[in-house]
Amino acid sequence: MRKRSFETLVSNHTWQKGMRHLMKSDRKMAEIISRFGSINREWGPSDPYEAIVESFIYQQIAGSAAEAIANKFRGLYGGRFPKPREFLRTSQKRVRGAGISPQKYSYIKDLCERLVRKELDLKTLSRLPDEEVIAILDDVKGIGRWTAEMFLMFSLRRVDVFPLDDLGIQNAVRRVYGLRSAPSREKLKSLSERWAPYRSIASLYLWKSQDTKTL
Repeated sequence: MRKRSFETLVSNHTWQKGMRHLMKSDRKMAEIISRFGSINREWGPSDPYEAIVESFIYQQIAGSAAEAIANKFRGLYGGRFPKPREFLRTSQKRVRGAGISPQKYSYIKDLCERLVRKELDLKTLSRLPDEEVIAILDDVKGIGRWTAEMFLMFSLRRVDVFPLDDLGIQNAVRRVYGLRSAPSREKLKSLSERWAPYRSIASLYLWKSQDTKTL
């Protein structure tokens, strides 16, 4: 098994190597990559706290709608994510006015309280393997496997994560590969094996393929 540092962010060299691997191993993936080119700069917030908050906002919402809510939420704080203590000082009514549901408000609140009480140290997670990170984050309210996988990809920049339960991924695979219905988990697992060890990069291109404005 190829070893790598869990602290290493995605370098341009790694990205280019991943693109070549995907294009060589999968004709459909080669078509997507040829269409969009390099999208390495579109990964999202690297700050672990901000990445989790953003993942909460994006849970079970279409990308464009979630992006609008995230922008409105950041707008409450001058266009940035609030610090944990800052969020806890903000009334629920004000946060709800930005489009954050009561459930997602409770998720962000629980995360902020854990960080303020120092029950959770997000900075130490970069030194741990993927499954250990998922296990630790699973204790936080509102964080299941999908949110933990988003954290691995968008905050820790892990290059071989594939979110099987992501609706956008499922829709993209169905569309790109001409399937009549949404792919099963078994089908997704089998398909993703050809993309390893760059499944995070493959996921980003599958999400990007849903951007009909560029088609």
